[in-house]
Amino acid sequence: MEKDIWQEIEGLYREFQELGISQSVDYEKYYLYSLIAHSTAIEGSTLTEMETQLLFDEGVTAKGKPLVYHLMNEDLRKAYELAKEDSEQGAVITPAFLQKLNATLMRTTGSVHNVIGGSFDSSKGEYRLCGVTAGVGGRSYMSYQKVSAKVEELCSILQEKQKAMGTFREQYELSFNAHLNLVTTHPWVDGNGRTARLLMNYIQFCYNLFPAKIFKEDREEYILSLQQSQEEEINQPFLNFMVMQLKKSLALEIERFNTSRKQGFSFMF
Repeated sequence: MEKDIWQEIEGLYREFQELGISQSVDYEKYYLYSLIAHSTAIEGSTLTEMETQLLFDEGVTAKGKPLVYHLMNEDLRKAYELAKEDSEQGAVITPAFLQKLNATLMRTTGSVHNVIGGSFDSSKGEYRLCGVTAGVGGRSYMSYQKVSAKVEELCSILQEKQKAMGTFREQYELSFNAHLNLVTTHPWVDGNGRTARLLMNYIQFCYNLFPAKIFKEDREEYILSLQQSQEEEINQPFLNFMVMQLKKSLALEIERFNTSRKQGFSFMF
C-alpha cells in the first residue's frame, strides 16, 4: 500500500512537470496564495482563496470579516516570502531561523504576555513561558522549561538529515516529520500550526519539490492524525495523512490545468 501510493505520487509529479504547470504565468504566486489561505483557515480565518487574492493583489478587504483574519493572511504571506528567499540562499534551520519565521507570521497579532514564568512577547517569536493545552480539556504540551533544548535538538536533527539528500520520498517524509515534531514541541503560545506548515514547505522549497497543501476542508482529519501520532508516539498516522494531502494537491492542480486547457478560448463578436 505504502509503496503503491508513493508510485502514484511520483507518477502525478512527473505528469505535473511534463505539463509545465509551474511555468504558467504567475502560477507560483497564486499557488502560494492558496497555501496561505488554507493555512490560516485551519486556524479559524474565514477568508476564501479569492478574498485572499484580492487582499494581496488589490489591497481589498473582505466585507464584514474581522480585521484579524486579514492581518493573519498578510503576515503569513510575508513569512512565506521570507522562507522562499531563504531557501534560495540555503539558509540553515536553526532555532533563531524558526523564531524569525514565527515572529514574521505573528508580527501584528502577537502581544506581550505576563505569566508566572516571566514576560514574553509572542509578536517577536519568543518562546512561551507558560503551559499550553490542545483546546479546552485537551492534552498538555511539554513544559515550557524543556522547549528551548527540544527545538535545539530538532534543528540539529534536521541539519544532519538535510545533508544526506535522500530520495524523493525521503525528502517529503523529512518535511512531514519536521512539521509533526515542531507542532508537538509547541514552542510558542500561538502560531505553532502555521509555523510548522511553513517549516514543512520550507524544506520542500529547499529540495525544489512541489509544496504540499493541507486543505481546510480536511482540518478535522489533520488534527486527528496529529493527535494520534502524539498520543501513540509514532509518526505513521500523520505521515499517512500527509501522503494523501500531497496526492490530492498534485491531482487537483493537474485537473485544474487540464480543465482550463480544454475550455480553450474563442473570440466573440
